[in-house]
Amino acid sequence: MLDSLPRDWRQATLLGRLLTREGPTPILVRRGRVLDVSTLAPTTAEFAARWRGETEVPGKDLGDMEAMRLAPAWERQDERVLPRLLSPVDLQCLKACGVTFAVSAVERVIEERARGDISAAQGVREALEKRVGTQISAVRPGSPEAMRLKEALLAADLWSQYLEVAIGPDAEVFTKGPVLSSVGWGEWIGVRSDSKWNNPEPEIVLVCDSAGRAVGATLGNDVNLRDIEGRSALLLGKAKDNNASCAIGPFIRLFDGGFTVDQVRTAEVTLEVRGEEGYVLQGSSSMRLISRDPLELIGQTIGRHHQYPDGFALFLGTMFAPIEDRDAPGLGFTHRRGDRVRIASECLGTLENRVTHCEHAPPWTVGIAALMRNLAARGLLPRPE
Repeated sequence: MLDSLPRDWRQATLLGRLLTREGPTPILVRRGRVLDVSTLAPTTAEFAARWRGETEVPGKDLGDMEAMRLAPAWERQDERVLPRLLSPVDLQCLKACGVTFAVSAVERVIEERARGDISAAQGVREALEKRVGTQISAVRPGSPEAMRLKEALLAADLWSQYLEVAIGPDAEVFTKGPVLSSVGWGEWIGVRSDSKWNNPEPEIVLVCDSAGRAVGATLGNDVNLRDIEGRSALLLGKAKDNNASCAIGPFIRLFDGGFTVDQVRTAEVTLEVRGEEGYVLQGSSSMRLISRDPLELIGQTIGRHHQYPDGFALFLGTMFAPIEDRDAPGLGFTHRRGDRVRIASECLGTLENRVTHCEHAPPWTVGIAALMRNLAARGLLPRPE
């Protein structure tokens, strides 16, 4: 577990969740010590809402992080062994931004033009990149230059709904999954068994309170089923929201004197996929290449038009869309069961999961009602005044 923490984890303030014998428990890792902060805030959503960069936080000391024996699911022989690391978000709404990088914009148009057919993607890719690939990355969304590019693409019959959110004034913001549905570090992540073209989407995730204040950041995998979404954008829900299809973790790094949103703006994110047959895919990207500032994306998510009483976790988008052939030439990349996916950033650590089919992933059974009953039974919910 320690090699999945940020490089400077002993200087960081990390908010997470442990599954203990009592139930889901918010923890804070600071100066290397693990604190149970459930009596202060029974959920990470409430803790995030209260966070103001305090130097001291009351809690029950659970010991040094180095002594915590946290194993991934594929190494656990008995699921009853506790504690276990959970996704660090709980009551926050799971929101995601799409097409925030130029490469992602081109690939989404390819999916649309190829109608989700991976064998037709390469020809579309070559034609599209020749016409618009460099221009998309050179314009600021919503600018007069972007509008002139739109007019040129319309005239050339190359316009797409994906280019609208890539260079137009409005970002794509959608709900990734229900509250409490995300999985954490070391858990199985799911792709549908009827999907033949899919990939991981490694992203930085901003965690915000009910006022839209960014309180911290973490890593996420917004798994994408390219064949399903490519058939029709109206299938976005089917492509994105499935059992175990959203991974977040390992911890939320809270913003404090040593870590701010500026580090998010300049962060480098790496991806590694290792298949059981020996296949290896590696890549890296820089948040410096994002087309919209993270705070702009927050502003387009929350406002007078939409509120989130328990806050939200916002995926900022990715430039990763693997096109390397894994099997036969021209078939590109797609997941296989057993793939080990590692998404990493020096300042946020490493989110590691293994791929299975959604139908074989552990079923999601603990919802909001079950969590509230558990917290009430533990005396963690204050009585209304």
